[in-house]
Amino acid sequence: MKQAVLQDERVSVQLKPMVDLAKKAGLFKTRRHRIQSAQNGGYVSRFKGRGMEFDEVRLYQAGDDIRSIDWRVTARTNKTHSKIFREERERPIFISVDLRPTMNFATRGVFKSVQASKVAALVAWAAQLNGDRVGGQVFNQHGCQELKPANGRSAVLHFLNALVKPTLSITESFSLEQILNRLMQHARPGSLVYIVSDFRGLNNHVEKQLSKLAKHCELQLVHIYDPLESHLPSRGRYRFTNGKQETVLDTGDNQRVLAYQQHFKNRQQQLTTLCKKWRISLLECSTVDDPYEVLS
Repeated sequence: MKQAVLQDERVSVQLKPMVDLAKKAGLFKTRRHRIQSAQNGGYVSRFKGRGMEFDEVRLYQAGDDIRSIDWRVTARTNKTHSKIFREERERPIFISVDLRPTMNFATRGVFKSVQASKVAALVAWAAQLNGDRVGGQVFNQHGCQELKPANGRSAVLHFLNALVKPTLSITESFSLEQILNRLMQHARPGSLVYIVSDFRGLNNHVEKQLSKLAKHCELQLVHIYDPLESHLPSRGRYRFTNGKQETVLDTGDNQRVLAYQQHFKNRQQQLTTLCKKWRISLLECSTVDDPYEVLS
């Protein structure tokens, strides 16, 4: 019985379902951008296409983006200069996937860890089909494994195998802040970085690390959550277990229900505000969503 549970692809990350996602990834039109701009400067972006790398500096011309001004050259020459970028033929795609204990949970659909792995697999296959280099980071509460971006199908399969059986540098504890600090060291400037997580442990230190990443890379967060985390079920008593411990939740207390739901909204708003502040893209994906539809 225990073995059957371990083989259930709804609760554990299995290689075959993620390999099969290569066919769906082929449907992505990765060179098209879908960006929805808001007046406050925030934006939501779906799967992005190729990136840009620095080419040269020239005198500023009407219509140049003010964000492309090279202030050092401008100050030195006393004439406004702009940085010119050209399209990269091979852009590094770095996918960071959260497999901490809080991700081993779901009341519907699949475990958050399984959903995160499916999202990561789709991104990896689509990037490979787009000719980009694929690498990543797999982490839990004890440590993480980094995979250097590389070309081809073998690079994607290497990444998927790491999701199934990660080789982690074991420590006593590993915070989200430490994970992001390692990500800063491994993600090359100009990379497209995906972080797929439930973002438990989000605080000011984590925001600082994300803001640093956003300055050097194009950053895409995918927030994974279970419907129960946003809304409690109808009135009743519900038993929950992690296989070792049990707890009973009574949803008949209206104040408790409202406080619970507000707690999730506050966490969600914190993440949204952070992304708008640092111009980071954000996608929401529940355990019952189709990852392909979320990324499309």
